[in-house]
Amino acid sequence: MASVGALSEVALQFERCDDVPLGGVLCALPALLAVGLLRGVRTIFPWPKGYYPMESVFLALALMALGRVRSLEALRYEPPGEWGKLLGLDRIPEVKTMRGKIAALCQQAEPTAQWGNQLAVEWMAANGQNSGYYYIDGHVRVYHGEAAQRPRTYVAREKLCLRATLDYWVNAMDGQPFFVVTQDLNERLIQTIQNEIVPRLKVQVPGQPTEAELAANRFLHRFVILFDREGYSPKFFKDLLQERIAATSYAKRCKATEDWPVEEFTKRSVRLASGETVEFSMAERGVQLSNNLWVREVRYRDESGHQTAILSTDFINSLETVAAALLARWCQENFFRYMMEHYALDRFVQYGSEPIPETKLVVNPGRRRLENEIRRERALLSRDRAQLAAKAFPTEARPEEAAAFEQTQGKLLEGIGQRQSRVEEMIEKRKTTPKHVPLKDLPESERFTRLRSVSKHFVDTIKMIAYRAETALVGLAREKLQRQEDARALVRQVLQNAANLIPDPEAKTLTVAIHPLSNPAHNDVLKHLCAQLTETETIYPTTDLRLVFEFLGPT
Repeated sequence: MASVGALSEVALQFERCDDVPLGGVLCALPALLAVGLLRGVRTIFPWPKGYYPMESVFLALALMALGRVRSLEALRYEPPGEWGKLLGLDRIPEVKTMRGKIAALCQQAEPTAQWGNQLAVEWMAANGQNSGYYYIDGHVRVYHGEAAQRPRTYVAREKLCLRATLDYWVNAMDGQPFFVVTQDLNERLIQTIQNEIVPRLKVQVPGQPTEAELAANRFLHRFVILFDREGYSPKFFKDLLQERIAATSYAKRCKATEDWPVEEFTKRSVRLASGETVEFSMAERGVQLSNNLWVREVRYRDESGHQTAILSTDFINSLETVAAALLARWCQENFFRYMMEHYALDRFVQYGSEPIPETKLVVNPGRRRLENEIRRERALLSRDRAQLAAKAFPTEARPEEAAAFEQTQGKLLEGIGQRQSRVEEMIEKRKTTPKHVPLKDLPESERFTRLRSVSKHFVDTIKMIAYRAETALVGLAREKLQRQEDARALVRQVLQNAANLIPDPEAKTLTVAIHPLSNPAHNDVLKHLCAQLTETETIYPTTDLRLVFEFLGPT
């Protein structure tokens, strides 16, 4: 019926199954639904008639991410029937079918963008005590293919300039993501924040002060954005402050940033984003930047005497809060590393390229070649001058030796003059060569193209949901775990553990019995997880079965 278009979608049906591999991944289902995996998808996304319900495809992608199936192609090596048991279906969609379903969901960019915006607003509203702080950092996705012509950018982890796509992520203080912005031409951090991130945050951030409150208190701000040294710019700080947005970043070292006297530092207790309280030697001053803007400079001094300087236009919060907020930026770095390792963040979902609008300004390759030639000629000029100065006139030379020396030095001096003239001509030419030109002015062979991004954003949104669901389980595990740092590894073990599925149509329950873990301490945490998850009374999507989680072992 599905093959001839006579079936809209199949009804889910669960059967008694024992020892289902990766059955523990269903422990994340209550958190996935709470975070918003299926909220409003029926009204946002188009869906053709077929065998698979829309909810099953969303669930399959989220459970695959939590089960560490790193790509769609990896489905070829997964047992389709075992995965189907977790979805209440005969089997999970194969790779070709899954790609087709994603393509159907991502025919247009608007539904994916609408869904992402809706989730970002909900997540910001639920951010709790850490609301008001938004961390912005770029992540480079290296591209080795030939389908698209990408500009080069510096990849810090490989210490090379490679063809890549630059994504800017906005995260919470604890590292949980809100949304991501992909740049067509790898625009820099300041430009991206001003043009794309700040306008979106001004609309989506909840709890902002009213215009009357801002007018009554000139130090009050809407929210705080935090970034690394790449965003340091006195003009940028001033522009943000005019929009009543506070900025916090590390200060760049220069002549005027010599170490402060030790007597200025006092011991302060700082509560970190993880909840841990540490003591720092801290001091604070008011500093005037090069554009006459006054900002706060907060410094903390470690045991070796090294001083770390922080600049902030947050005039409301204490210096301990300012320092703790910027120190939490490492949570975003850890998020990138964890997502690359466990969620295959850099994997491409959709192949092919699409053109970039011709009005986009790009770096003029002619000017870049001219600057490279100027640097080359200056280096050769410095070498020739060094050779000229290194040779001294021989004191006791014969007349023919003295003549040869004068002739050699004369040729070298003449070459220096010619090279100096060429450098001056190229410098004059550079003055009339624009730094940036519209993309349409470039030769066809030098025009950049972008990778298709709609499917990538769709799958990345599901990975963000999966990461948030996993983090919620980590929070539950830490309630019973002595070693807090082991919580995430323990949750991964639970998600990849086997389970028994026991449906009861009469009681309208679906019992997920998780197999025991490696040691009694972890089993105690698993029992706590099962009890907490059962209390949520989660209904399996598109069914009337209430999920019951049990520990399959001695009580």
